[in-house]
Amino acid sequence: MAEALMDVFERTVAELTFSPEFREIEVVHHTARKQGKTTALAVMLDREGGVDISACERVASKINDALEGIEDEYTLEVESAGVDRPLFKPADYERFSGQNVKVVTTLPIASHKTFRGRLDGVRGTNVILTTESGELPIPLDIVKTANIEFDIRADLSRAKREKKKGKS
Repeated sequence: MAEALMDVFERTVAELTFSPEFREIEVVHHTARKQGKTTALAVMLDREGGVDISACERVASKINDALEGIEDEYTLEVESAGVDRPLFKPADYERFSGQNVKVVTTLPIASHKTFRGRLDGVRGTNVILTTESGELPIPLDIVKTANIEFDIRADLSRAKREKKKGKS
């Protein structure tokens, strides 16, 4: 029976991006897995300007409504991708080109598995980082995790400069 639950969940999540009600929301990642006697469902969302609790509640309501007729137990977690947004698809690496990122690999490159630098998109099958040592190509197939690294100090400094400009 859990297969039916997972199928409806997958279909509902896929349909979100085509629904006018949710057109501004991007499904960054979603999972469905058995966890003991229940099925754990998770959806990570993003949109320009960030995702608020209201958007998460609307998505959760849509998914819960779709699963209403299914009697299997499940938990549902709907969350924002946050300021340290994970990168999953090659399109993510292109979209966030120019941002500072942290990339962790499954295999060492020059005896390291963790890399920080400015993301310069994708070239062929490699993520391109610019580090203190120069350009570093990292094969996509060995990327374990990749996240934007949000620098609160830089953001506060930018906000302060913009506020100062507004007073001039």
